[in-house]
Amino acid sequence: MGELDFSLVDWHEMWVGTLDTLKMMGASAVFTIILGLPLGIVLYLWGRSSSPAIRAVYTLLSVLVNILRSVPFIILVIALIPVSRAIVGTAIGVLGVIPALVIGAAPFFARLVETSLREVDRGVIEAAQGMGASTPQIVFRVLLPEARPSLLAGITITVVTLVSYTAMSGMVGGGGLGDLAIRYGYQRYEEEVMLVAIALLVILVQLLQMIGDRLVRHYTRR
Repeated sequence: MGELDFSLVDWHEMWVGTLDTLKMMGASAVFTIILGLPLGIVLYLWGRSSSPAIRAVYTLLSVLVNILRSVPFIILVIALIPVSRAIVGTAIGVLGVIPALVIGAAPFFARLVETSLREVDRGVIEAAQGMGASTPQIVFRVLLPEARPSLLAGITITVVTLVSYTAMSGMVGGGGLGDLAIRYGYQRYEEEVMLVAIALLVILVQLLQMIGDRLVRHYTRR
């Protein structure tokens, strides 16, 4: 490694890359929560069902979730290129990678939701059932409020994971800081660009983790 010269870094391009990363992360996080939260609730409810038919469906759904979780994201984003084109009309750039980000992260978040709901005190649930609460009432008035700190922690973990996914999407022209690091730092050997991109990603992750931790502490019952 030669002497580094950060005056060669295009800071405007770095700013645009940071905004693109935030756009990908923000949009995919919203859709991940929209899809992953109900999926996690369904997994929790069906996993506790005594009906053989529902248990069979739960097993199939659980296997599908595990399959999606086990596929490395860089492989998943390539495999989902036709899906991305069908949904948003492109498979590259900020917009083109969002479907793959959501499909990759939603099953992961759903498992975190399922785990969070399982941690809710059974006594609280049984008390609600004893008062005649319906399943939707138990979900929205007991399970989700009781599991809120754990759910917020799960959201934080998922969003941080999405940041790493956006960086990997740069391998297939996904845009953002990952794309800059790969195009300039790896392909053109401009080490300064790679170091700045890495530093910005680290700062972003640290900020997200700090915000998430503060929310968890705020909503945790002391």
